[in-house]
Amino acid sequence: MDFDYSPKTRELQAKLGKFMEDYIYPAEQEYEAELQANTEAGKRWSALQTIEKLKPKAQAAGLWNLFLPVDSAAASGYAGAGLTNQEYAPLAEIMGKVPWSSEVFNCSAPDTGNMETIARYGSEEIKARWLKPLLEGKIRSAFAMTEPEVASSDATNICTRIERQGNDYVINGHKWWISGAADPRCAVFITMGKTDPDAPKHSQQSMIVVPADTPGIRIVRPLTVFGYDDAPHGHVEMFFENVRVPADNILLGEGRGFEIAQGRLGPGRIHHCMRLIGLAERSLELMCRRSLSRVAFGKTIAQQTVTQERIAEARCKIDMARLLTLKAAWMMDVAGNKAAKTEIAMIKVVAPSMACQVIDWAIQAHGGGGVSGDFPLASAYAGARTLRFADGPDEVHRNAIAKWELGKYGAYGKSADVPVTRGA
Repeated sequence: MDFDYSPKTRELQAKLGKFMEDYIYPAEQEYEAELQANTEAGKRWSALQTIEKLKPKAQAAGLWNLFLPVDSAAASGYAGAGLTNQEYAPLAEIMGKVPWSSEVFNCSAPDTGNMETIARYGSEEIKARWLKPLLEGKIRSAFAMTEPEVASSDATNICTRIERQGNDYVINGHKWWISGAADPRCAVFITMGKTDPDAPKHSQQSMIVVPADTPGIRIVRPLTVFGYDDAPHGHVEMFFENVRVPADNILLGEGRGFEIAQGRLGPGRIHHCMRLIGLAERSLELMCRRSLSRVAFGKTIAQQTVTQERIAEARCKIDMARLLTLKAAWMMDVAGNKAAKTEIAMIKVVAPSMACQVIDWAIQAHGGGGVSGDFPLASAYAGARTLRFADGPDEVHRNAIAKWELGKYGAYGKSADVPVTRGA
């Protein structure tokens, strides 16, 4: 294993780092001010010009669609950076330092996963209609999987019905935590539900492409995380009520939902974890700067032993999480997602917990300011804590890891699959 970054990645790291310094960090206050102004004007769920005006700059700098891997680029017919998972990971880390910055580069969830899904599994007609405008950043999308009535940590529980009626499918179901659905630019949903409740356990589910303007889609409300609604992106509760779409909108065919999910969630977990590592790095930087500038009981907070211990521990935890995530990315590249299932599950446990701890220590070093809106730490913690559920709760991943480990010494666990799960 060689985790040294390729020359291509180093070049992109330098360009991306400079872009962050020149445009993203200076725009953080402008972003918050615009969001507040939109709220006061009754336009909270509107695209933010702070982001929109930076997108052409990112495109001109060659920092657009960096996430699009070689196989998806080939399948889609559209050019991306053509990076491997290992090459893209450090770029996701840089973007993760400011949570909203990924959108500037057209590299934000759930669009990245949806674009890869359509590129790999969509028909030529679906690619032409949805993939092209997504890759151009003209529309946004959502992934509708998690449901309130069932424990979606076990995706076989998903009970939204997708029923064939002639040349159409009719969809009925109740979803929540559907990220991006509140955005007025959200034009399409990839929706998971049951096409055959009597089929074998992992052949009951299918995925289907649903235009957002289809009659019968009803958004109930945006949900909040510790009071944050993530406008204008949002995470909504919604219903599909007799939503009718053409049968050709099914991806790969009936019963292939889990197969698609396995291909979709592996890279997505790499992206999430590396962004979290970037967020933890930013939090450690803020903790160091704050502790060097504040004096308590006759010496700086940085001189307090407890602060030094936390800074040292944060440095260790961040670097360990990064190395494990890079290993998972490397294994996905050389051996495939299935071979890397244990490493993918491990990073999904390690990275969010690490980020929560480092951000918590940074908050503590900031005192009352840490839990206020004057610093980005409170919202950072809310986002990191959420990712202990999203794409599978810690408990599900730990359970799978334990089964695979036990399987080395006997039959138990040898058939365990990577958890396909999206929420609570």
